[in-house]
Amino acid sequence: MRMKETRQAARRRRHRLRLLTVTPIALIAVGALVTLVVAFSPDHKADAGHSAASAAAGSRGTATPGQGAPGGSASPTAIRSPDSTVSPTAAAHATTAPARPSASHTSGTVSTAASLAGRIRPGIGYRGVATTYDAGTGDGACSFGPSDDLMTAAMNHADYESSKACGAYVLVRAADGATVTVRITNECPVGCAPGQLDLSAQAFARLANPTAGRIPITWKLLSPSTSDTIAVRYKTGSSRWWCAVQVIGHRNPVARLELRTTGGWRQLPRTDYNYFLADNGGGCGGAIRITDIYGERLTVSGIALRPDTVQPTRVQFARH
Repeated sequence: MRMKETRQAARRRRHRLRLLTVTPIALIAVGALVTLVVAFSPDHKADAGHSAASAAAGSRGTATPGQGAPGGSASPTAIRSPDSTVSPTAAAHATTAPARPSASHTSGTVSTAASLAGRIRPGIGYRGVATTYDAGTGDGACSFGPSDDLMTAAMNHADYESSKACGAYVLVRAADGATVTVRITNECPVGCAPGQLDLSAQAFARLANPTAGRIPITWKLLSPSTSDTIAVRYKTGSSRWWCAVQVIGHRNPVARLELRTTGGWRQLPRTDYNYFLADNGGGCGGAIRITDIYGERLTVSGIALRPDTVQPTRVQFARH
């Protein structure tokens, strides 16, 4: 009886041992089969591709400290060189900051006039005061010389801007609506505030009683109708070795003057007495190219190097 029980116990131990050995093997086989089925299913391939793309996009769109903007900013920034192109997809995701107007009152699109004009720009209204002075013969800091037309004004020092305002026509309006058009021929001393115009007595009288002395005004740049053409003058003392050139009778303010040299066009610096200076004589006596604040270029030739002589041309800037 005891021997029989011993044999049964031995069989039970061998059975448990087989179970312990076979079960893990079976589980491993089942797991391998499931893995093969999932790996070859279409859905799994799509998910894997999506996960890889997401991971790649995440790595491109995340900046670590020390990368991207100064200070370790983590916001992604689109960068392109002037000659590069952006794909439609990249363009759709790029963020562009809105154009902000500058301190010069320009719109989102910068015009040629805005880039060439000085402080006085087309289409902009200015506010200040009008005072009056004795314009005498009409001459002034702009060096235009005497004139029979005394509808003139002296521009305040800031807006005169080293003679950039010389020859500009401005429409001046008083608080009651009275208006007068004047040409800038002079500079008002430093005591004149930005926006201030010192009008000839004749021009001031068109707006108010001269006894008022000082009135509030608004004013803006004009491009007037005229039948005159531009004239050019070389300054006294000009020669092939040194010259200064002036433009007279221009409808729109002059932004740039160039002389043609053997090496091409040479842009001259402008003096505060309204001449363009060639201090080493390069180009003196040759062709002259004049550009207004709207970007129009006029080229004149045949101007003799004859000092202190007003020489007319056949050209004039377009009206705006």
